[in-house]
Amino acid sequence: MNFRMIGVRIDNLAKIEVLERIKGFFVDGAQHIICTPNPEMLVAARKDEFFAEILNDSDLNVCDGKGIQLLSRGRVHRIPGVDLMQEICMMAEENDKKIYLLGSGDSDVVKKCAENLQRQHSRLQVVGLHPGIRITSLDDKQIAYSETENDALLERIIMAAPDILFVAFGHEKQEKWIYENLKHLPSVKVAMGVGGAFDFISGKTKRAPQLIQRVGMEWLWRLIHQPWRVKRIWNATALFLWYVLLDRKQDLKKTP
Repeated sequence: MNFRMIGVRIDNLAKIEVLERIKGFFVDGAQHIICTPNPEMLVAARKDEFFAEILNDSDLNVCDGKGIQLLSRGRVHRIPGVDLMQEICMMAEENDKKIYLLGSGDSDVVKKCAENLQRQHSRLQVVGLHPGIRITSLDDKQIAYSETENDALLERIIMAAPDILFVAFGHEKQEKWIYENLKHLPSVKVAMGVGGAFDFISGKTKRAPQLIQRVGMEWLWRLIHQPWRVKRIWNATALFLWYVLLDRKQDLKKTP
């Protein structure tokens, strides 16, 4: 089952169903994109038709946002992206699948992330890691990067032959890069944008305590600890709520 919020499809699956579907992705021979929409991403997609198209064309959209869960009136299951990444790593270990870590912009962070993952999953095969290339967003909502640098990056990933690719370029950029480049990486069967997951797993950024996560107050925790994120937090809270209410008002007008 799925539903839409601000025009973006959210797959309403229990955690066990999500994991079973991903396990199927490992063996069906096709390439798959996993997205983890949160309120900030839905706000961005409302302003960016290309991004909305990418999200709606993905093979699996797992809710990563308490706000989405609350405003769905409890209809949707939530799995934070960093937790889903950890679950996929556990399945990769169990199913002898290789992973590649791409992004964060910091070689030390991605290296520490790999070390911590292998400490937690002793048989996990991390076949490559790279901090990523410089990507800029253009006025027409497309992304731009050096073709030379990107070709060299793709060659490194091809040589490593991972089954699973985690990309941490930040939302929008990571999804657009995957959308444009996955077809050039034949070994990759599952590609997932993971946002700040490398920062959390490496220990660079501390996650909110479990209680704060459960009651949906992570935005307040981030505002206190990362005040420079105030614009992003505004988008993920007030602006998100406003757009949801606008959509519901329009739906009511359409109802005979």
